[in-house]
Amino acid sequence: MIEILPESEGSTLAIRGRGRLTAADYENLLIPRLEAILQQHAKARLLFDMDDDFKGWEFRAAWDYAKFGLKHTDHFEKVAAVCGPKWVQWGMKFKSLFVPGEVKTFSCAERPEALEWIRS
Repeated sequence: MIEILPESEGSTLAIRGRGRLTAADYENLLIPRLEAILQQHAKARLLFDMDDDFKGWEFRAAWDYAKFGLKHTDHFEKVAAVCGPKWVQWGMKFKSLFVPGEVKTFSCAERPEALEWIRS
């Protein structure tokens, strides 16, 4: 499940991922919100905070995320991943090699710093 966090404003979208993310999470919530941001702003900033019970993505959700990301590679100014399993942090570091925007990972204890960084 994806939850939109109250810290979302302007070009910044802050979300929390819980459990296993589904294609419906992306198709009905995340992608429409990101598309609305991109219509109003040249670039988006995404803070992805993973809850303690975050389990990853269903295959179709991962596919939707990949398709959207490839289509909008140049439209992300910053992406922050907070918490989550080590494999997500490694995936984000790998992703940073292929996107022009800044990509950074933060530990659970660094949530305030992640929000400060995404907004700066």
